[in-house]
This record gives sequence, C-alpha cells and structure tokens, in this order.
Amino acid sequence: MDTSKIVGEKIKSLREAKGIRIEELAERSGLALEQIQRIETNIDLPSLAPLIKIARVLGVRLGTFLDDQTELGPVVCRKADATDTISFSNNATHSRRHMQYHSLSKSKADRHMEPFIIDVDETTDTGYVLSSHEGEEFIYVMEGTMEVAYGKNTYVLEPGDSIYYDSIVPHHVHAFQGQRAKILAVIYTPV
Repeated sequence: MDTSKIVGEKIKSLREAKGIRIEELAERSGLALEQIQRIETNIDLPSLAPLIKIARVLGVRLGTFLDDQTELGPVVCRKADATDTISFSNNATHSRRHMQYHSLSKSKADRHMEPFIIDVDETTDTGYVLSSHEGEEFIYVMEGTMEVAYGKNTYVLEPGDSIYYDSIVPHHVHAFQGQRAKILAVIYTPV
C-alpha cells in the first residue's frame, strides 16, 4: 500500500467535502500554498507538525489521514502485520525522508492517540527546524541514541529512556549524530 498517495488524496477529498478552498487551508494552517499543493498531489508527504495543522483546520484527528479501516472495538497489531511504513518528509522543501513510521493503530476508529514504531535511518543531515503543534508526545528509545531539542533544552536519550512533553513547545526529534535508531512514539492531538 502506498500510504503517501492515500494521505494526499484524503486531505484533498476532506477539504473539498468541507467546501474549503486550497488557499483557505493554506492560510488557516499557516502553511505555504505550494506546500499544500505538493501534499495534495502526492509529491510530498509532510512531517507530523504540518499534518497536524491540516487536521485541525479540517476538523479531523491526525489518524483520519492514515486509516484504512474503521474498527470500533480493540485493535491488535501483530508484528507481521506492521510492515506497512509511512515515510514522512521532515521538511517539504528539502524532502528528507529518513524516518519510517509503522502505525500500530491505523485500523482503530475514533482514536485520540497515534502510536508508532519509528525506524530512524542514518543521515548526514544535521540541520533541523523546531516545530510545534497542539497536543502531547511520548517517546521511548528502543535502539540507538536519540536527541530531542525541546524549547531551549536538548535531551539525549539512550535505549530504555523516555520523554513525555507538551508538543506546543517548539521541538524536534532526531537520531543523535545521524546514527540509526528505533523508537516507540505516541502522539496525542486534540481535534
């Protein structure tokens, strides 16, 4: 399944169904019109922060863009079933794709949290931009070393370490010194 195409199509479909012009979505989300156009035409799959801003304008939860089913009861995600990945570009203008997201709840309808296992690939890119959005995030390091820039502070996390923070504070999560890593991340965003 090519999730990048599904996300762009769902955003466009939701926007049109709600009678929101693309220019209005850009203005209300604080994103560039060109960025919205690139997302809707499946050229870019944005990082979570812009996706959350789009979800807020459209009045839907983040998971709406990733859902493929609508299970109302409990959802079990078996290791063998968590093979589909979502590769978010961390900055749509540079299209960096070094994090592979494995959704652990995409078939759960009406959820308020988004749990992911994230494989962080090696990268030589050292530039990053802090971003913010409403909600909270929890990160547990499974393998490797992660660095979390949060406001004016930076936290280095080893395997077994975790961090829980308000995501309204500007932040960025990345592998320490471009190393490979694996994390469990749970993101909560109010609708």
